[in-house]
Amino acid sequence: MRLRFPRGPRRRSGARPRVEPSRFAPRDAFGESLAGVLQRPARSALTALGTVLGVGTFVAVLGLTVTTSSQIDSRFNLLTATEVTVEDVAYSQNEFAGPGFPADADARIGRLGGVRHAGVYHSVHLDGTAGVRAAPVGGSGGAERIDVVAASPGALLAAGPRMSRGRLYDEYHSGTRQRVALLGASTAARLGVTTLDTQPAVFIGDEPFTVIGIIEDVERKADLLLSVVVPRTTAEEVWGAPKGTGTTMLIATAPGAAQQVARLAPTALRPDHPEYLRAVPPPDPKTLRSGVTSDLEQLFLVLAGICLVIGAVGIANTTLVAVLERTGEIGLRRALGARGRHITVQFLVESGALGSLGGLVGTALGTATVVAVAVVRDWTPVIHPATVAAAPLLGLVTGVLAGLYPAWRAARIEPAEALRR
Repeated sequence: MRLRFPRGPRRRSGARPRVEPSRFAPRDAFGESLAGVLQRPARSALTALGTVLGVGTFVAVLGLTVTTSSQIDSRFNLLTATEVTVEDVAYSQNEFAGPGFPADADARIGRLGGVRHAGVYHSVHLDGTAGVRAAPVGGSGGAERIDVVAASPGALLAAGPRMSRGRLYDEYHSGTRQRVALLGASTAARLGVTTLDTQPAVFIGDEPFTVIGIIEDVERKADLLLSVVVPRTTAEEVWGAPKGTGTTMLIATAPGAAQQVARLAPTALRPDHPEYLRAVPPPDPKTLRSGVTSDLEQLFLVLAGICLVIGAVGIANTTLVAVLERTGEIGLRRALGARGRHITVQFLVESGALGSLGGLVGTALGTATVVAVAVVRDWTPVIHPATVAAAPLLGLVTGVLAGLYPAWRAARIEPAEALRR
C-alpha cells in the first residue's frame, strides 16, 4: 500500500506542524487487491468457485427456461392449438331435446374452412356383467373390464393414430355397420392379441367384432390406447344411441384456425339450436407459456439463489481468514498512516474482484450449458442479452456483500495490538 502525503507549504519557525491526511488512490486500491488475490491463486480460485456455480446456474436456468418455453410453444401450435372439441349439452338444456349432434355432423363440420378432420365419439355403456374378451380357440376366456369407444372414421383421423398392425376402419365399414374393432396397444397386449394374420376377434359382451388394426400411438385422445374402438353406427345398432350427455366431437384444424372453428361449429352443426352444443377452443398459448415459464423460473431460480448464497459464504469465510492471517500487515499499514476506510476499501475490492471473476466464468459456463443442451435436444438456444449482461454484475454484488463483514473486522484492528502479534 502506497500512502501519499501531499506536500504543504513550509511552516514558519515556531508554528504548529500541520498533518495532512493520507490518501488511498483507486489505482493503489486495485493494485493491492490484485496482489492479494494473486498471492494465493489456488485459494482464490476455490473461493470464486461458489460464485461460478451460482452465476452459471442463474444463466443456465434463465436460458433453458426461455429455450424450453419456445419448444413448448412450437409443440403447442402443432397439436393443442389445432384441436377443438364440441360437447353435446342438449340434455342439460332440454331433457326432451334428443341428441345434440345431427347424423351428418362429420360432413357439416368438414365444410368449414381450416378443418382437416372431424368426427363424433362416445363411450359405450355396457351391461354391468358384460365385458371384453378375446375369442379363444376351443374354449372361453374370462371377460376384461375394458372401455369401449364408439367413434366415427373422422374422429379416428382427428386423433392422429399411428398403426402398429392392420388399418383403420373407414366410411365403408361405418356406412354398412360392419362389426370391426380397433385395439389400443395396451389393450391388445392385455387381451393377448399379437397378430392379425389369424383374423382375431374380440367379444364385447356377447357380440363378436373382428380386429382389423392395432393402434400403437395417437397425437390426441390418448385414452384410445386403453380402449376397444368400434364404428359409431355399429355401436348404435347394437347398443342403441347414447342417452343424455357424453357425446363429443373431436376436430383437428389447420394452425391458426382453431378459434374461428370453435366459434362457428355450434351454428354449423345445429343452426336451429346452437346452444345444444358447446365448443371448447384450445387455451391461449401466451397464458400457457407464461404459466410454464413462471413455474420453471421459480423452481430453478431458487436453486441458483442457493448456489449464490453458498458462494457468498465461501468468499466471506476466505476473506475473514485472510484478515486474520494478515493482521500484522494491516497493523503495519495502520501505523504508517492508513485509515480504517482504506483497509475497508482494500478488502471490499478484493472480495468484489473474486465475485466478478466468478461471475464472468459462471456466465461463460452457463451459456455453454444452454447451447450444449440445445444442440443435444436439437433445439434453438435462446438467451436474453440482458441475462448475459447482468450475470457478471450479480457476481460482483455477491462478492462485495460477502466482503462487508471481513472488511469491517479488518478496519477495526488496532495498530498497536496488531504489531504485538
